[in-house]
Amino acid sequence: MKVSPRALPQNESSLPSGESKESTYTTGEMARLSSNTLRTVRFYEEAGILTPIGRTEGGHRVFKKSELDRLKLVSDMREAGLSLDDIREILAAKRLASSADVAAEKATALLTKCVERLRTKVEILSRLAKDLEETVECASHCRNCKAPQLFPDSCNQCETLERPLPRGMRVLWDVKGTPEPTKAAVPEE
Repeated sequence: MKVSPRALPQNESSLPSGESKESTYTTGEMARLSSNTLRTVRFYEEAGILTPIGRTEGGHRVFKKSELDRLKLVSDMREAGLSLDDIREILAAKRLASSADVAAEKATALLTKCVERLRTKVEILSRLAKDLEETVECASHCRNCKAPQLFPDSCNQCETLERPLPRGMRVLWDVKGTPEPTKAAVPEE
């Protein structure tokens, strides 16, 4: 979406040179195009993550189109669990560096650390998704309970539940499935 001509100042003098209404977005457009809320866009502006380049006659902030990419990247990083401080540090790596070498070194170090954390989260999320899918499958057998007299305290005696039970089912139904591995005896000192 483009800023409507009536929304910009008549002479567009509030926009930096080289910027026109066709190369900008309002706060609302930024929110819609990034699947964020207005509040989120304003929050990132107040946090110094986004920088408007001017205002409309009505006082609405106007952003360069490149800020939309920045907002989408920041939104994805936040959704992935990066802290605002981590994101700020990544975004500032080039700006605060004294040379291209220093900037590249800092950025790659920060991003490598983020990638490692994300890979760990992906492993955890994959494991959890698998467990929950298996729990859904297992619990679906309980929809047409064949032994209602066992519910709720004796579900562990139900023969309908396939063993071994996924962790989620054991926890949610308070049912023992596969016994947990016993800890090896640790000699006392």
